[in-house]
Amino acid sequence: MCQTRVLSVPSAKAPFEKTTIERRELRPHDVLIDIQFSGICHSDIHSAFDEWGGGIFPMVPGHEIAGIVAAVGTEVTKFAVGDRVGVGCFVDSCGECEYCLKGEEQYCTKGFVATYNSLDYDGNPTYGGYSQKIVVTEGFVVRIPDRLNLDVASPLLCAGITTYSPLKHWNAGPGKKVAIVGMGGLGHLAIQYAHALGAEVTVLSRSIGKKEEALSFGADHYFATSDPATFKTLASQFDLILNTVSANLDVDAYLSLLRIDGTLVNVGAPAEPDKYQVFSLIMGRRSIAGSLVGGIRETQEMLDFSAEHGITPKIEVIRADQVDEAYQRVLRSDVRYRFVIDVATL
Repeated sequence: MCQTRVLSVPSAKAPFEKTTIERRELRPHDVLIDIQFSGICHSDIHSAFDEWGGGIFPMVPGHEIAGIVAAVGTEVTKFAVGDRVGVGCFVDSCGECEYCLKGEEQYCTKGFVATYNSLDYDGNPTYGGYSQKIVVTEGFVVRIPDRLNLDVASPLLCAGITTYSPLKHWNAGPGKKVAIVGMGGLGHLAIQYAHALGAEVTVLSRSIGKKEEALSFGADHYFATSDPATFKTLASQFDLILNTVSANLDVDAYLSLLRIDGTLVNVGAPAEPDKYQVFSLIMGRRSIAGSLVGGIRETQEMLDFSAEHGITPKIEVIRADQVDEAYQRVLRSDVRYRFVIDVATL
């Protein structure tokens, strides 16, 4: 067993504590990673506050992990000591179902093993990236390109793949009009990916305050959703709307912005259910959809694409003792645009 220092919450909404846990001994296909940086995702907050229910405490959040390989199992072939690597939202799947065989482990029919707040297939709780070390089977580790610094690479392991995957799946590209709802941790990356894929990109944000920054990320247009005229001006304009916010929206209003056969894809996950009128779909043959990160193969593709196109999140690096404060700032939308924990301070 390998002891490692972690930040954990003993119960829902409790302050973080510095403590230690044991990671499993290396199995033949395992990789031991010295974590350098761990991003803070809004889902970490939902989980630590037990807003979705089923929280496993004590909990060590974190599924945006970037670090260096410290040791490998006897049968590891993909990685060597010293490699720059990352771990995202899950650390195992059955490997046998149709979705795992297609490289879409996130839809594993047995149920993937999440990086934290989950039980592995032996019934042991998983602990995430707010930690100095982690042990992961090599099939769920990705390589971080040299052109990406580890601190900016860490949020890509969730925020990056969460936005890249639906844009690719719904064919964002030349000739497509794409709207990004929200200009936060997910949204500012979605703008960059949609732009790099060749789509015409419009940002829909509550206020006009982030317009210049949105344009600098590659947006072609920017509208404030607080202005009622926005929904009249943009009616029936978009092929795809990617909703990145974790708050409930007026779904009918956003559906009215879609062209015939357009799709509203949700990647933000509000705690309360959304409501909409079915006629908002029927009258335009419109669709509502959701998307859950991407598989390991696509996550590696996303990292390589990010390095090639110079796509990185805008981050604020914090110390381990600032995480409680960072959570409150995320809830106040007081971050541009992603917190990243410097694990050396743990």
